[in-house]
Amino acid sequence: MVGRMRFRLPLAVLLIAASPPPTATVAEIEAAAPTDAWRAVEPGNLLLIDTAKGTVAIELAADFAPAHVAAIRALVRSGAFTAGAVTRVQDNYVVQWGTRAAVAALAGPPGPATAGPELPPEYERPAAGMVFIALPFADAYAAEVGFSAGWPVARDANDAGGSAWLVHCYGMVGVGRDNPPSTGDGSELYGVIGHAPRHLDRNMALVGRVLDGLPSFAALPRGTAALGFYTTAAEQVPITGAHLAVDVPDAPRWQVLRTDSPTFARLIAARANRREPFFVRPAGGVDVCNVKVPVRRVP
Repeated sequence: MVGRMRFRLPLAVLLIAASPPPTATVAEIEAAAPTDAWRAVEPGNLLLIDTAKGTVAIELAADFAPAHVAAIRALVRSGAFTAGAVTRVQDNYVVQWGTRAAVAALAGPPGPATAGPELPPEYERPAAGMVFIALPFADAYAAEVGFSAGWPVARDANDAGGSAWLVHCYGMVGVGRDNPPSTGDGSELYGVIGHAPRHLDRNMALVGRVLDGLPSFAALPRGTAALGFYTTAAEQVPITGAHLAVDVPDAPRWQVLRTDSPTFARLIAARANRREPFFVRPAGGVDVCNVKVPVRRVP
């Protein structure tokens, strides 16, 4: 039997556990974050989707779903999403959009929702090698939750032999599929716009999260058909273009606060123990999906 491997706790974990009651607000902590507390979003992982309602910027999670992210990049570069559309808005749940082919399939006879290459069900990955910043609070869905490289993550246990997976927080982006686990090919994507549907964790391939522009999608009229699908093409919001930032000259750039930084440790402590005058009784804890990892657009 292999013994449990032990790791030295990152500085951020020690700071979270030992942090005194915060004296600064979350906004003040974020505003004071030093330059080295931020990491740049790689242009090859930045997806820009243009619609009449504005542009949605998405960071792709290549370390968690490499096959799906590669398929999405290929679809984007082939122009498959241009003239696609937002086809579903389900209240307190998700907004969904797809390629031209995916939209056309919705109007055709019942059948497989996707026709692309079969992809592995990338619902989790080995926890080994991850820098995992654990939240010191219990979770209803996993043994541990926390953050890794800016992503909200859950894992089986505090060792190197378990699995880790992205969690369905607000703004996370996943791949639609049929019942067979390997039927999602990246041509249908959804973004979470409601209370975190954590029951979907490890049942869907999460491939990224929205950095900017989600309110324009979340504010769309709700679909009236089953699961929030629109009943007519006139209700759908057309996609006018989709690009990877690496392929666009002068594309916008984004940064994400490093979740292994002392700044983020202070932010978690402040989020769990709100000290603004409004709060009568601080919670003394925080859910992984209530810790919004700060992002910012840079010149």
